[in-house]
Amino acid sequence: MTTTSEATVHASAVLTGRHAVLVRGPAGSGKSRLVLSLLECAQTGALRFVRLVGDDRVILSAAHGRLLVRPAESLSGKIEVRGLGIRRVAHEPVAVIGLVVDLAASDAGRLPEVSAETIEISGIRLPRLPVAAGENALPAVLAKLGTAPI
Repeated sequence: MTTTSEATVHASAVLTGRHAVLVRGPAGSGKSRLVLSLLECAQTGALRFVRLVGDDRVILSAAHGRLLVRPAESLSGKIEVRGLGIRRVAHEPVAVIGLVVDLAASDAGRLPEVSAETIEISGIRLPRLPVAAGENALPAVLAKLGTAPI
């Protein structure tokens, strides 16, 4: 198996259909809030399938040209809900990342530069969505998942 070393990162991830969305950003930037909003989208029908992979810390590993994500063992199936604390939810043990969302990104813009639309992690090039600090990321994430560029 061609797997590189694993890395534990401060991020959250949610499986949306066949691929996961990796949500990165500084503490307090809204990672858990975005994941909870995406989970709610499955309940309302805005997205067909959404399930938590991990919140706060996840483990990344490259395998066969794909970047895999899984929850940190001690946080498996847990998510922080501001005002309620840590809650248990259904989760996936592993998923293939298909989109990276960077919250509070310094290179976010109304019309992002082409160079900001992809990122390389562990040798794997992935689509990227930079979101400015204080911006509601959900509409842009839903648009990225449901539309193709012109």
